[in-house]
This record gives sequence, structure tokens and C-alpha cells, in this order.
Amino acid sequence: MAALAYFLCFLACGIMTVHWLLPRQSPLTRVWLGMCFGVLGMMWLPVLFAFGLGFTMAAHWAALGGLAVLTAASYFLRDRRTPASWDQQESRLLRQLLLVALPLTVLGAYLQYTHVMRVAEDGSWHVGQSTYGDLPMHLSFITSLKNASFPPEYSIFPGHRLSYPFLADSLSTSFYLMGWSLQAATAIPASVMMGLCFMGVMILARSMTLGQKTMVLATLLFFLNGGLGFLYDFDQAAGYEADGSLTVLARLKNILTGYYKTPTNQPDPNNLRWSNVIADLMVPQRTLLGGWCMVIPCFYLLYQCFDPAKREAKGNLRGEVLLGVWAGALPLIHTHSFLALALCSFGMMVYDLWHDEERKRLLLRYLRYALIAAALALPQLICFTFTQTFQASDAEGAGNTFLTFQFNWVNNPSGSGMRDFYLWFYVKNIGLPVLALLLALFEKDPHKRRIFAGALPIILAAELIRFQPNEYDNNKLLYLAWLLCCMIVADWMAEMWRRLKGLRARPVIAVCSAVVIFLSATLTLWRECVSDYQAFSADAVEAGEYIRDHTEEHCTVLTGTQHLNPVCAIAGRNVPCGGGTLWLYWHGFNVYDRQSDIALFYMDPSNNTDILTKYDVDYIYVSSYERSSYDVDEDALNAMYDVVFSNNEATIWKVPEG
Repeated sequence: MAALAYFLCFLACGIMTVHWLLPRQSPLTRVWLGMCFGVLGMMWLPVLFAFGLGFTMAAHWAALGGLAVLTAASYFLRDRRTPASWDQQESRLLRQLLLVALPLTVLGAYLQYTHVMRVAEDGSWHVGQSTYGDLPMHLSFITSLKNASFPPEYSIFPGHRLSYPFLADSLSTSFYLMGWSLQAATAIPASVMMGLCFMGVMILARSMTLGQKTMVLATLLFFLNGGLGFLYDFDQAAGYEADGSLTVLARLKNILTGYYKTPTNQPDPNNLRWSNVIADLMVPQRTLLGGWCMVIPCFYLLYQCFDPAKREAKGNLRGEVLLGVWAGALPLIHTHSFLALALCSFGMMVYDLWHDEERKRLLLRYLRYALIAAALALPQLICFTFTQTFQASDAEGAGNTFLTFQFNWVNNPSGSGMRDFYLWFYVKNIGLPVLALLLALFEKDPHKRRIFAGALPIILAAELIRFQPNEYDNNKLLYLAWLLCCMIVADWMAEMWRRLKGLRARPVIAVCSAVVIFLSATLTLWRECVSDYQAFSADAVEAGEYIRDHTEEHCTVLTGTQHLNPVCAIAGRNVPCGGGTLWLYWHGFNVYDRQSDIALFYMDPSNNTDILTKYDVDYIYVSSYERSSYDVDEDALNAMYDVVFSNNEATIWKVPEG
């Protein structure tokens, strides 16, 4: 109850703050912006106090004091105009939210429940297909940040600052610290953020699109993205047969039971890379989810404050300052979202300066917003992001190269050559909407072109620069550009629908178009709903919980480099090298030396005790993974150290102090 009350306090204060600062926004918009701002506060305020108090309850109580001060300040700085009241448009929006955003939120919450270490009857912990790879890393951040000193280090690579954006994970740590189970602390905040994303895109679409129903279409185009991948699964001409059979049921079974055989995610052999945003991004990628929950309000405020048609009515000084503060808070939540917002802001600024007669006044407003954002963002970028991006060439750094020129994203892997013709790659991955976008841009429509001016710099950056070793991660930029493009596509499709009025085949065209646009996403989400993989056996959970409950907080345990590691994921303890090439390699670390040291110790403990000293090891962990990966000399370990825990899965030895 304490954690829930704490969370509700932040949400309530966020709603009050937005109500006082932006009263001319509509009631539902104020509630949405306020809840997002409350989540932002709960991400940031405990962390700010943690630099002096550690990520402890003391920091969280201090954060409440900070929240009270900020909320009171917003009251004294309030906009004294009469708040916008409920009207017919709000009633329509509420009905549309209940029709679209609510079912999507229920779906998201169900996937969070099934995919975030669901506890089976036998005590084992299960995940879904999309969370099998990355979730243990996020759990290691969540559990290790509890009572941690700041700035924190990687628990899976001690000695190096945690430069990966961690505020979405520290948000869950707050709930975990206050007594929630690891599953609840991880899944419930994520479900709330998913709901805010669904609601936010609909409100953003209401602002950006021109029709009363186009907001629904834009929302569905973004969240039910898929493309033409279903043709590869069901059409023999695609050269792909699941089991040598042409039966629809056999191919459907392959989609629903195979590992990444969905129409939206088949890197090989079909080069299908436009993953569904719900199944493969929002559910497993917690940092991205936190970033989207925060950047969508920024897109909304940017559009409202600087749009020539709306900025005088609703885009006042308070909105611009709030936008600057919100944008400046993004880097440690999700760096890609911060970069996308910066690029979008630049594109819209250039477009507005080109078309607006009051260029000097407009430029000063944009610069004011940019300076506030930069003042808050630069300390995060310098102390965290750039530290990892531009690592020095030391023994363990510079494992991979960041910021490399690479044209056409994953269609040109490592710059080795394009696998598909450029336009066809995007047509088959995104589907008919990408053709609709191209056709819409031929129209001389300032409204559509201004929105695309914000999307274009993001597209160019993602298409020309690889920002980190994992080239696939540029999609975190491309999807936000596509979010803006969905507004253009929805308006264009609505216009085409109106022009087809009187055509008897119009309903048939609508049904066929819906099938082609949404079938791949439907199959992908269906597959994700039924996916079920064991991450940790009951014995592995028992070992992890023993370490959590009976070892010193933040001690170091020697383990193998497996990514499914209960020592760091469940217990939150440090391990010399966790996740190895699956995570640390893509974060730019050279893990070879640590991997070699670990293997050397397990094979010959008696002659390599210096390795324990090197990594300040307190316990030694041997499970089925270590036994299968190394020639472990357990007799030597038994002779040298005391066993403190043992079951069918793992044995743990205590290393004497000194």
C-alpha cells in the first residue's frame, strides 16, 4: 500500500501541476499530461536525492519533499485563465479512448503479466518470446539499484559507470524498495506507461490530424504496424515453406509456435525487420517504453506551442518552459527519444522560420526552449551518455564503435551491401502506409509538410548514421519518425475515402486494405499472447532468492557469463561479467579478458585465487550453466571453500575475507 500511495501522490501532483500551468488544454489532455508528468517526477526526484543519500527510502522521502515544493511553485506560477471545460469533443474523445486505448492497455497489461517472470505452479519463472533476451538485464538493474550509491555502476560489469539510460528501471526499483514483488514492481509501472502511450498517441493524433475519426486510424497505424510479411508466410511464391506443406493451418502453427517466425520479425531469410511496436518494443524494451511515455507529451507540446494555427491560443510561455524541462529530462530515460525530439524540433523550426513572417520572434522562442533543454540535458550526456559513446581505448573499453556512417539501416548490414532494393525494403516491411505517405507528400498541403519537416531529420539521421554497435537499434529513431508520419497517412487515407464516396466497391476496398495493413500485426500479437518460455527453473529461483536473502547487499559473486543468471537478475548482486556478448558487447565493452579469467578460475581454482582478488569476489556460484560451459574443478572448490547453499541446480561457496 505504501508504494501505491507514493505513486498516486506523484500522479496527483502531476495532474495539479499541469492543470495550473496549462489550464487551456482540454480536461482529458490535462489528465494525460499530468499523469505523464507525475511519472517523470517519480523517475527523477528520487534519483536526484540518491546522489547524496543513495537510492534508499531516505532519498524517496526527500523526493516527496521536493515534489511538494515543485507543486507549490507551479501553483504560484499558475496561468490564471479559466480552465477549458468539458464539451462535446471531450465526450467523443472519451468514447474513442474507451474503444481503442483501453483495449490496447488491457492487452499490454496482459503481456506484461505473462512476460515479466510469471511464476508457474512448480515455482519456475516464465517469460514470453520477446522478453526472453533482454528482461534479465533490466531485472539486474532493478534489483541492484536498491540501496545503491550514486552514480551507480553496472552490476553485470562492476567498475564501470552505468551509462545505459536507467530511469525506467529505477522507477521499478522504487516499488521494489517499498516492498512490491519483483514481478509487480516491473510489470505494473510498465502497464501504466503503456496505457499513457496509447492515450497519448490518440490525443497527439487529435491535435495533428484533421478529421474526427482520423485519430483512431493514426493510432492503429502506429501500434498495429506490420507490413507485408504475411505474404512470406502464406504465399508459396515467396519461397518459404514452414514444413513442406501448403496448408494454411500448418503455416499458422509455425507462426504461433516457432521462435521469431512472425510476419514482422524474420531477419533471415526474408529481411523482415519492422517489428510490431507492442510485441517487440514496448513490452520487452523498458527503456524505450519509458522514453515514449515521456517523448509523446513533448511532441504534443512542441506542436501546440509552435504550430502557427495554435500557438497563440494555447502555446504560451509556460508551455514552452515545461517543454524545455521535459525534453531536458529525457537523456537518462531514453537517449534515442531525446535525440528524436531534438531532430524533430530542428526540422519544425527550420520549416516555421521559412514560412513565418515573424522569424526573429519565433527564433527566440525556439532558442529559449532549446537552451532550457540543453542546460538540463548536457550534464546527463557528458557524465553518462558520452562516457559510453566515446570510450577511451583502454583494456576493457572500446569494445565496439559508436557513431559510424551506415546507409539504409539494417538493409545494409555493416555497410556490406543492400539486401533489398531500397524502396521495396520499406514497402514490404511497413506495407501500404509507406506508399500512402509518399503519395501524400506530393500534395501541396502545409499541414502535412510541416509534420513531415519534423520527421525528416529523424529519418535522415537513422538512415545515414549508426549510433551504436547494434545497427538494429536505429529503429528506435525510425519508429518515432513513423509516429509523426502516421498522422499524415491517416489524413491522406481519410481524404481518399471521402473521394471514393458513391463507389459501390468502397467497403470491399476498405476491408481488403485493413487486412493487408493489419494482418501481420494481428498474427504477431497473437503469437506473443501464446508464447511461453521458462527463464528460471524452481531450483534456480531458490538459489537466486537464497543469495538475495542471505548475502551482503552489493557483494560480488563469481558466475559464468550466461544471460539467464539468477545471481544478478533475482538477487541483484554484482557479477564480474554478466550477459557477455548479448548485452555488454552491444554496450561497447570488450569482455574478452573477464571471460577468460572466469573460465581460467573455474578450471583451476587453486592456482588462480588472484582472480578472486582482482574482481573482489565474495561468493562462487556453480550451476548447470557453469558445469556445461567450463571444466569446473568442484573438488578443488570443496577443499578450499565452505559450501553455504546447494540444491539440484546450483552450489554456492563462500570466499573467506582477506
